[in-house]
Amino acid sequence: MTDEVGAAARTDPRIERTRAHVLGHARELLTTRGPDAVTYTELAARARVTRQTLYRHWPSRERLFMDLLLEGPPTEYPDGSGTPQQIAAAFLRSLRAGMEAQANASALMMLAAQADHDPQSDQALNRLVTNRRDALNQLLAPFGVSVDADEYARLCGPVLFRRFISREPVTDQFIEDLAATFTSSSAPVGPQRKEHRT
Repeated sequence: MTDEVGAAARTDPRIERTRAHVLGHARELLTTRGPDAVTYTELAARARVTRQTLYRHWPSRERLFMDLLLEGPPTEYPDGSGTPQQIAAAFLRSLRAGMEAQANASALMMLAAQADHDPQSDQALNRLVTNRRDALNQLLAPFGVSVDADEYARLCGPVLFRRFISREPVTDQFIEDLAATFTSSSAPVGPQRKEHRT
């Protein structure tokens, strides 16, 4: 989404409704027919919008898929309460829930498959990773914890490996173990947040 369209969407409910409507149809196409079916011609026909409208919001399919992933179906996202380990576990559960949605899984795999030879897919993946890492760092900031790119890969990589490569279930226990390992190796760099008691 261009910055101008993004700013307008935050202030104009009609634009936000159009975006949500189109993304809903894109999710349906991804779920029922896969990434190759998500063409702007097909999407415009299904959503009953012009291709120009699609290009205004998403100059490329890669941008569309990135927004599908960032604005995916609602999942339980951490609210920032609890310990760093609890926040990390909640973040991983949210990641797992997002990847269980077929549309999200298809969009992510399509971007990953094309990233080596398509700069737009590569850029979309990098923006997606940076966006999610920044969101996690916001949740952990009160504890003085900041996750760098390597730490983020060590935290989230095993979830993605299990989901997409080994095709094993990402259990709650697996997530709890990952979060525990992550917090034991990520020492706070500043003062820890004090819990408020009522």
